[in-house]
Amino acid sequence: MKNYIKADEWNIIEEGFDPHLNKISESIFSLGNGRMGQRANFEETYTGETLLGNYVAGVYYPDKTRVGWWKNGYPEYFAKVLNAANWVGIEVKLDGEVLDLATAEVSDFKRVLNMHAGILERTFTAKLKSGKTVKVKSTRFCSIADDEVGAIRYSITPLNFDGKLTLMPFIDGDVKNQDSNYDEKFWDKVSDEITGNEAYLKLRTKKTEFEVCTGSNIEIYKNNEKIALDAEAIRKEKFVGQVFSIEAKANEEITLIKIAANLSSENYPKEQLLKETKSVIAKASAKGFDTLLNEQTKAWATKWEESDIIIEGDVSAQQAIRFNIFQLFQTYTGKDDRLNIGPKGFTGEKYGGSTYWDTEAYCVPFYLATAPQEVSKNLLVYRHKQLGKAIENAEKLGFINGAALYPMVTMNGEECHNEWEITFEEIHRNGAIAFAIFNYIRYTGDESYLSDFGLEVLIGIARFWKQRVNWSSDKQQYVMLGVTGPNEYENNVNNNWYTNILATWCMKYATEASEIVKKQQPEKYKNLLKSLNFDQQEFADWADIIEKMYYPADAERGIFLQQDGYLDKEQTLVKDLPTSDRPINQKWSWDRILRSPFIKQADVLQGLYFFEEDYDLETIRRNFDFYEPRTVHESSLSPCVHSILAAKLNDEARAYEFYLRTARLDLDDYNNDTEDGLHITSMAGTWMSVVEGFAGMRVRDGKLQFNPFLPEKWKSFAFTIGFRGATLKIRITENGINIKNNATIDLEIGIRNQQYKLAGNAEIEVDNAELV
Repeated sequence: MKNYIKADEWNIIEEGFDPHLNKISESIFSLGNGRMGQRANFEETYTGETLLGNYVAGVYYPDKTRVGWWKNGYPEYFAKVLNAANWVGIEVKLDGEVLDLATAEVSDFKRVLNMHAGILERTFTAKLKSGKTVKVKSTRFCSIADDEVGAIRYSITPLNFDGKLTLMPFIDGDVKNQDSNYDEKFWDKVSDEITGNEAYLKLRTKKTEFEVCTGSNIEIYKNNEKIALDAEAIRKEKFVGQVFSIEAKANEEITLIKIAANLSSENYPKEQLLKETKSVIAKASAKGFDTLLNEQTKAWATKWEESDIIIEGDVSAQQAIRFNIFQLFQTYTGKDDRLNIGPKGFTGEKYGGSTYWDTEAYCVPFYLATAPQEVSKNLLVYRHKQLGKAIENAEKLGFINGAALYPMVTMNGEECHNEWEITFEEIHRNGAIAFAIFNYIRYTGDESYLSDFGLEVLIGIARFWKQRVNWSSDKQQYVMLGVTGPNEYENNVNNNWYTNILATWCMKYATEASEIVKKQQPEKYKNLLKSLNFDQQEFADWADIIEKMYYPADAERGIFLQQDGYLDKEQTLVKDLPTSDRPINQKWSWDRILRSPFIKQADVLQGLYFFEEDYDLETIRRNFDFYEPRTVHESSLSPCVHSILAAKLNDEARAYEFYLRTARLDLDDYNNDTEDGLHITSMAGTWMSVVEGFAGMRVRDGKLQFNPFLPEKWKSFAFTIGFRGATLKIRITENGINIKNNATIDLEIGIRNQQYKLAGNAEIEVDNAELV
């Protein structure tokens, strides 16, 4: 675990340059705006260890799956988000000598990510081999006010010499992905153009033929006065640059302003892409850097007004939760229902940047409470648009009659994961998508979503589960064979409790949703069932499975069994594992892991988190006390679920312990993998740990409920949520809870099982002494 990020409430601060930490910092200090993202690569040349990363939303490549065998139904490719043209690059030469922090003597290095304004600043002093010394300050951002635009202000001051300063801002499309099979490059050049201070590079992806045009406009200033310089045009393969030569004097500041844009053929006709990029560059350049920066600052202020969590008394925790919220909004803004949330967002290449079940299980709750309703709705519409592909995926595996199996990993709705046990067995992802529909409607009250989109998806998913189970004549019950649950340290198991319970819940909910639509939109309901060729017997079939499904359990311990045979394993606990064996996914063979009792992440407990209303507190406690000591938490998604359940059980110590594991996971490089990119989807789990865990927020019968406690190390915490048209400010102290209603809507609020009327534009304050 690293501990080099300085504690600060609103800033992520790195002081001093350690090249061994550079790739970690490139992830941590990443920028994005939902449409594009950029790792914190240096603008100037850097020949040290680095992971270049500039990503454009929706642009991917179907890299050929590398396996030594093939089975029917196996995906033909692994989709991956592509490292796109590097737009931040600025080569700097001092009398012909290249500025390179890998070879220079670096001092006064400081990198600051201002989360309140969404701005990355970096300052340093560098002494080159020649002895020439310069001071540099760079400021850059990816605009969330105009999500096609990025801007850089790069200032350099010679400290001990007069000489020729050469600046070459460039756009480099000759890039590759670190995870590329066979070291293949994925871009071909379509065209380039350099006119005066503007440069444009248009690229096309191989196979998928996405086109992206990257443009830039350059301005040069000397001591804050704009100067006119002729630029020398530089063209290479998939590369355009402009060379500006300046006679610089000691202590004279030279500033380069680079305003850039990335436009994709996802949003514009290919033949219009260059023209549209020029238009965006012209408008942004006319505004200028300072105006763009001001717009960025205001836009982020609005985001924070809607979503901030304020922690009093613990700067480290305050910094961590804001970092998590900040990166979530940099990744997804909800403007486009064709986009989704990759586990690494725009910060790295691992997991291919594709969509997983993480979105539905972890991210939907965050966006429901912190963004306009349309944002979370678009995450659901994304899946509805891919229903046809989900049906095709199921057909490839032998399912019929409109059964839908949503992919474990996807860009366009097709399954593209390249591991057998995930692709074919980890089918619980289907249930997470159905649960997200339920969760959205439970939170928003928007039942119209069922008739417009949701019911069609729910029926497809229920049809899949009906065909996936089989009748056991031995047990005289339905069973589910050959699956992998959320605990991926178990493969090809029978009757994973979580998967079985999720399957029957999906069929129950599809039946309930059908009744809602039938009542509210009878004609629409009739037409939908006709279009789906739906036979009323299907309801009876689902009901039979619901009634007769087998759920593994151990009556003596009073627990649900993760799967058949789980207790046949040698029941070693995590506390008995030698430190040298951790993490087991890096130290043990897969055979040894599969035979062990150790659990990667919440599995039975994931089901108890989803369906906690169906179980009494003691049932949850028994299962928690049994499974948590066997869980190694080697998934970033694991600690948050344990934190929420521990809070429900009034186990404040463990609730806070698990919160810390997730809150600073990336800032402290807890799992030694931050250099690959941040754990974006688990960041939503960090928010859940505070709001659903410490504040105990739930929606029951259309009403908000709270069961709060204050972590011992905090003086107070406060957060903002949107709920059914109201905006609520909640503050929890050692004395109790205060809730302000900043809307005209009247609400009824539950606090520890007591009901309170909260009028519009009013507030309630409840002391702990009043609560039972």
